[in-house]
Amino acid sequence: MQDTETGAAIYSDGHVDSGRPVRLVFGPTLEIVENGALRAAWPYADVRRVPAPNGGMRLRALAAPKKAWLDIAEPATRREIERRCLLLDGEREKPDPESRRRLFYGLLGLAAVGAFLWGGVPRLAGLIAPVVPVSWEVKLGETLDEDVRKTFPGKSCEAPAGRAALGKVSRRLQDASRLRLPATIVVVSSKTPNAFALPGGKVYLLSGLLDKSRQQDEVIGVLAHELGHLEHRDHLRRLIATGGTAVFVAMLFGDVTGGGAMIAIGNTLLNAAHSRENEAQADAFAAQTLVTLGRPAKPLGELLTRITAEDGADIPAILQDHPLSEARLEKLAASDRGETAPPLLSEAEWAALKKICD
Repeated sequence: MQDTETGAAIYSDGHVDSGRPVRLVFGPTLEIVENGALRAAWPYADVRRVPAPNGGMRLRALAAPKKAWLDIAEPATRREIERRCLLLDGEREKPDPESRRRLFYGLLGLAAVGAFLWGGVPRLAGLIAPVVPVSWEVKLGETLDEDVRKTFPGKSCEAPAGRAALGKVSRRLQDASRLRLPATIVVVSSKTPNAFALPGGKVYLLSGLLDKSRQQDEVIGVLAHELGHLEHRDHLRRLIATGGTAVFVAMLFGDVTGGGAMIAIGNTLLNAAHSRENEAQADAFAAQTLVTLGRPAKPLGELLTRITAEDGADIPAILQDHPLSEARLEKLAASDRGETAPPLLSEAEWAALKKICD
């Protein structure tokens, strides 16, 4: 299937026992369409496989009505579901729940001891983050998302043609990078030239960065870089490190929605910079993703260089998170394999993405 192909299914909305024929549209979410009308939209990260009659494929969504389901018979549609719904059978690594709990709380206990021996939780963030369950990571991201929208109160940009172009870029990037969990990329109106991600898969692209961009590969490079941070859980590590004791205690007692503790450190998370090691790893991830797509890595460095020159002494927001260096530019240039495949977007689609906030 291509970027916006559809597939057939049988759907029950949870209010009646019988199902009815629908079409599935593989957009930014799994869209359920009946007679041309959108009936439901399921985030790919929410879709789960459940036992089905006659050994078929039956799906449910975490946030959908309890009795809502989809039955899928077409082999091609099943393959597309398995390709996009990365948590179809739950979290990627599924040790027995009791063993995972013991491991997680054991490491938290070590972190408590380390807080006394080595000066606090920040140094142990690298130990804690890898064993935080994906479901907790997603809930943390949802809590922080509320604070982000207060910090960047601009409108969500939803111009139809621009949204379609963004969805296409998102799908191509995620297909090429094979993320451990799905990401959702949104554009928000803001003069600030920036892009950043939250734990759990939310990526924000601020329209100021689109305004600064001269070609689509610059934006695609930035988004690939952010997906690298998500894949490596860098944002979760930074959250644990910058939140320190507040986050540690919240996790220790299972307060993964964060309450006051998480909201209080939301701005700290946004304003803190990743380590040089994290940036280098995210650059390498982006470069490999771009090679897979047949697109160049150098435009990412060119964008950062140009923003630095244009903004002069005022350090742009994106460079606070992604500090520029000659070594970094050299590595991006060295990893560039050139254009071995057509651009992800046509000229019309790129123009639509640039105008997504109009």
